Amino acid sequence: MRFLKTTALIAGTLALGLSACTVSVRPNLTLQASGGNLITRVTPDRGEGSTYGVGETVRISVGTRTPGYVTLVALQSNGYANVLVRNEYIAAGTTTFPRGQIFTVAPPRGVQRVRAIFTRVRPTTDLVVSGYYDGTRWNTFTEAYVNPYPQADRDVQETFFYIR
Repeated sequence: MRFLKTTALIAGTLALGLSACTVSVRPNLTLQASGGNLITRVTPDRGEGSTYGVGETVRISVGTRTPGYVTLVALQSNGYANVLVRNEYIAAGTTTFPRGQIFTVAPPRGVQRVRAIFTRVRPTTDLVVSGYYDGTRWNTFTEAYVNPYPQADRDVQETFFYIR
């Protein structure tokens, strides 16, 4: 009988502990289009997976091993994508965006993905993002944009945060 009570107590404790857990699914952080390992980090100012309220400001830091050109593209929780920074030259090290402006968090609420696309050489085309993207189309779009550049001269990384 004592064994049964102890087992029930342990099972109850585990159930209570597990009910308080939150499971987070991280978006794709390294992509097939990535090849050069040129980006060392991409993070929002409060850290990856952090939470921002509508109307708050967010800054994105991008660390790179070499100088080059970065484009930041945001994918909202509803699938709509837009360019935050386009073909901006950065030195090696850490650069924080935006420069000279602010990014204000706006609806829709949910997970906000930010993809950093880096090339050592100036891109020959401007990245034009218009419309809604699912995960497959989002990856295909990025790959098509960076494929003209040698793998050693490009990198693609992604981070995320939540909008409440």
